Amino acid sequence: MLILDSIQTVACGGLFLLAGYAIRRQLPLLSRFSIPAPVIGGLLVALALLLCRQWNYTPIRFDTTLKQPLMIAFFTGVGFNASTSLLKVGGRQIVLFLGLASGLAVVQNLVGVVLSKAFGLPPLFGVITGSATLTGGPATGMAFAPLFTEAGVHGAASVALANAMAGIVLGSVIGAPVATMLIERLKLRSPQSHALTDGAPAISLQVAGEPAAKASNFDEQAYAGLKSFVWILLAMGLGAWISNGLGTLGLTLPSYIGAMLVGAVIRNVDDRFGWFGLSMRGIDIIGNICLSLFLVVALMDLHLWELSGLAMPLLVNLGVQSAIVVAFCCWPLLKLMGRDYDAAVMASGFIGFMLGTTANAMAVMSSLTERYGPATRAFLVAPIVGAFLIDFTNAIIITGFINWWK
Repeated sequence: MLILDSIQTVACGGLFLLAGYAIRRQLPLLSRFSIPAPVIGGLLVALALLLCRQWNYTPIRFDTTLKQPLMIAFFTGVGFNASTSLLKVGGRQIVLFLGLASGLAVVQNLVGVVLSKAFGLPPLFGVITGSATLTGGPATGMAFAPLFTEAGVHGAASVALANAMAGIVLGSVIGAPVATMLIERLKLRSPQSHALTDGAPAISLQVAGEPAAKASNFDEQAYAGLKSFVWILLAMGLGAWISNGLGTLGLTLPSYIGAMLVGAVIRNVDDRFGWFGLSMRGIDIIGNICLSLFLVVALMDLHLWELSGLAMPLLVNLGVQSAIVVAFCCWPLLKLMGRDYDAAVMASGFIGFMLGTTANAMAVMSSLTERYGPATRAFLVAPIVGAFLIDFTNAIIITGFINWWK
């Protein structure tokens, strides 16, 4: 058996992360459904280990010690993105959209708990197959998996992956048809006065290549990157004290909560006084690199054989949850968001990130605007809520359910 230490495990994860990107480029279907490259790479290893298990052979063992700090670093970056000034840009629409998403996240957990009890499973099984993986996606599901395991959910990490992956596919498949039906049935059209740049996401998770810079500019960029890295580390350090303090109160919380809160405080102080000169571009780059490495390492060590016997509960739960999300979009959300073209496009994005990820939401919304025209308001509201605001409220919701049912 080959035994890898923590550094070698992350290095191996990096190689399979690159492999995931290469495979996605070669298979357009994976890009169409916005399947994350870390998930592709990590699943390659998990499936190989599952195959080896059939022969009672374990070829490799990973040390996933660095998985935790990588995960905390990503969610710290999410905290830095939680700027109150962003709420002012979209105003009431953003607050309303966030409220609707948070309310549905609670419903997802309640429905999950009811269905879990019907199948004779622990109530928290319904939470991990509810907002933890549907609203939260694979990152949130894998981050909370240890807490669910401690609370008695067997194979929590494997369940989280399976449910999150299925949700990503459903979010991509369902979102556009539902919005198309609403647009055609209600004869909704894009106002011609909107700018033609609406198709570009308001929040970009990718960085385009840049031309070579002069030495001085390079030094400035290197310093900005270093400063971003230091601020993330500082927030993680201070956040650890906060998380430990909250833990002493008897609350079951994910380890990233403190760091995410510190990041949000630093960001808003900087927005108000300009003391720190934060580079959000640098923070986003570091955060997303950490997310990719966290996911691929977590999935490499996944025990897929633990899903045995859970296929039916997962399928029933996904069917019911999908129907609820669609019904929610067709009536209260569409009506409250204005019952116009932008509201219909927002509904497609809502389905995308309430069942999958923000990447699904953006892909679905972009496909609609390419056909029907720009949707300025939708591309402002949906990414801001789906990319990070919902992570805050969802973490609180999941934590509340865990502490109630543990």
